[in-house]
Amino acid sequence: MNTYIVTFEVNDLTRLNKIKKYIREKSNGICPIHSNATAIRSEKKASEIRDEIIQMTTAEDRIFVIRSGTEAAWKNSYGKENNEWLKKHL
Repeated sequence: MNTYIVTFEVNDLTRLNKIKKYIREKSNGICPIHSNATAIRSEKKASEIRDEIIQMTTAEDRIFVIRSGTEAAWKNSYGKENNEWLKKHL
């Protein structure tokens, strides 16, 4: 199981909500980082996650998926529970 950071720039609210729903339903654990980024747990490869999300996007949308695991630092996570999730999985 790997942890990935998924970032996205999607200008259409309908597409954005569809992507966020996919991330919630298809991941083995998630932690929102900020409004355009989420940490997820998955057994899939980064390219597989990207390819599935791409199906919900248009040419102007941007998606970035990277496997974490080397080092991480942050400020002001969304509460103690998210902070603990990030410490454990990043």
